[in-house]
Amino acid sequence: MPVVLVGTQGKGRANFMPVGFASRVNADPPMIAVGINSRHFTIRGMNESKTFSVNIPRAEMVEKVDYCGLVSGREVDKSRLFTVFYGQLKTAPMIEECPVCLECRLVDAVELPTNTLYIGEIVAVYSDDTFMTDGKTDFTKVNPLFLTMPDNRYWRIGPGAGMAWKIGRSLKPGM
Repeated sequence: MPVVLVGTQGKGRANFMPVGFASRVNADPPMIAVGINSRHFTIRGMNESKTFSVNIPRAEMVEKVDYCGLVSGREVDKSRLFTVFYGQLKTAPMIEECPVCLECRLVDAVELPTNTLYIGEIVAVYSDDTFMTDGKTDFTKVNPLFLTMPDNRYWRIGPGAGMAWKIGRSLKPGM
């Protein structure tokens, strides 16, 4: 699973939580969903402001990312670990050190047996040109983190495996 840092406001400050359940769920308008257990402090800020951010950390940030999952924003100011900035929504804190930051407006919350799936419309994307190739995010430059379960290990991205909607064409009759 990709590991992201979800940002919200809580106790009057920025708060960040690592999340492994994150996925794009709609193309137009662009939307992303994050699955978070209802006991976490992070959802309080999300429900109050109706905004959140999804920050994609570099693998080199693994120690800080893991720490954010070990402590609660109820007791610890995790924002001190990062350079925090805000975009057009003004209430979704983002992390300058993350190569890609998505600013989101909360659209819906779907309760599941153990988690709530928070769906946000992506209103803005922030990325440094350093992490782009031909105007697109280059994930080999981003070097994101991944998580596998049940072994609870972090991983880095490996070499590409093929182009989507192309590599399988050789198996399709008449192509």
